[in-house]
Amino acid sequence: MTEPAASATTEWTDDDVREIVLTLIKDLAPDSDTELKADTKLVEDLGYHSLALMEVAFALEDEFDLEPIDEETARKITTVGNVQDLVLEKLAEQS
Repeated sequence: MTEPAASATTEWTDDDVREIVLTLIKDLAPDSDTELKADTKLVEDLGYHSLALMEVAFALEDEFDLEPIDEETARKITTVGNVQDLVLEKLAEQS
């Protein structure tokens, strides 16, 4: 798994964030043999189910010191790229 967030003041580049999110999704994926790309679907391609998706959300919140992801937003997240974009958006809001 990835290293825990150093602190809330850590500055990540967009590429760093995308790579950390990609690694985290791959590490927690029920079907980790699938090649991950931005358009890889979490449920259909990687075999995620609701509990596993919650685990990813909690891991992202911990890793990047994010506020909890609301249910409405979570329902719109269907691909690896969606997750990466959401984390980048949440980090930008914190800045």
